[in-house]
Amino acid sequence: MIDLNNSVGIVETKYFSFDEKINLENGLDFGPITVAYETYGELNEDKSNAILVLHALSGDAHAAGYHSEQDKKPGWWDDMIGPDKAFDTNKYFIISSNFLGGCKGTTGPSSVNTETGKSYGISFPVITIEDMVKVQKKLVDFFGIKKLLSVAGGSMGGMQALEWSIQYPEMVQSCVVIASASRLSAQNIAFNEVGRNAIISDPNWNNGNYYDGENPATGLAIARMIGHITYLSEESMHQKFGRRLQDKLKPDFNFDVNFQVESYLRHQGQSFVDRFDANSYLFITKAMDYFDLHQKYGSLAHAFKGSKSKFLFITFSTDWLFPPEELKNTARTLMSLEKEVTYCNIDSPYGHDSFLLEVEDQTKIVKNFLKGVCV
Repeated sequence: MIDLNNSVGIVETKYFSFDEKINLENGLDFGPITVAYETYGELNEDKSNAILVLHALSGDAHAAGYHSEQDKKPGWWDDMIGPDKAFDTNKYFIISSNFLGGCKGTTGPSSVNTETGKSYGISFPVITIEDMVKVQKKLVDFFGIKKLLSVAGGSMGGMQALEWSIQYPEMVQSCVVIASASRLSAQNIAFNEVGRNAIISDPNWNNGNYYDGENPATGLAIARMIGHITYLSEESMHQKFGRRLQDKLKPDFNFDVNFQVESYLRHQGQSFVDRFDANSYLFITKAMDYFDLHQKYGSLAHAFKGSKSKFLFITFSTDWLFPPEELKNTARTLMSLEKEVTYCNIDSPYGHDSFLLEVEDQTKIVKNFLKGVCV
């Protein structure tokens, strides 16, 4: 039996669809679109207490609570969303949605193209972070919300939050960006490319047309293994695994699993295959690659010139995927524009995954920051 204490409890994923096509950043018009979403807490009478939570690459709309009493795990940010938590559902109305291109209910490559009756596959349009934000805006409009108290996200979710503050400055009162960046580094693009190549090199990928056959499981598992290494730090890997062998006293001197870290990565790869779509991985990582506020707007200063948000940036000392200096430099730019910005770097051994694990410090910081945002 699950423990519902200090939780939003049993929740349901809902779906919002619209027929109107959106103009994608690549110039194409795309639609219809369905969005999977969940909400936690109650929207107040004047609809002024809404917070939009944005997920990372492999996340989904299920950010908090449980779908049933048989669930083994709660939503991906359950430690941060709920009664008296960082995003306090006694005060705020939290919206979490699966983004465009995903595979957990929102229109993506695995969705059926109404014009052909078949899954989009590789014919799905190449999308960007801005396109995801445009779809999220449609969902917020559906609720009749004119202004968001905050938009918040970690990693790729932080990229979306930054784009929100730029695209809809009149709507966003505050912006919480955690373990993220204003553009993806060459190193990160390189890791994404290796992951994509693992997928498209799998014989079962079949140029993206695998939905009636075998999934490219091997390629997707390798892509996840590569990605997961970047989420950790050398310190956390040493503490968790070291050079310890897996269920043996000495090496077998073969290519089977010998070390605990090998077993861990293979498990992460296989569990990812069971819940994620390979084509979505291709399109989402490409959207991350294209994210570059410096290039898109000419400079960071120009990008944020019209923003009216208060900003909170949180980074982590051992996050080498999104190094602290990146958001620190963005904070400096915002301060030069006389924007209200708070920057906090948390000392943590957990690398990029810290935004999911360092709950206590983040809770204190986020709670205090939201107190300073008018409701």
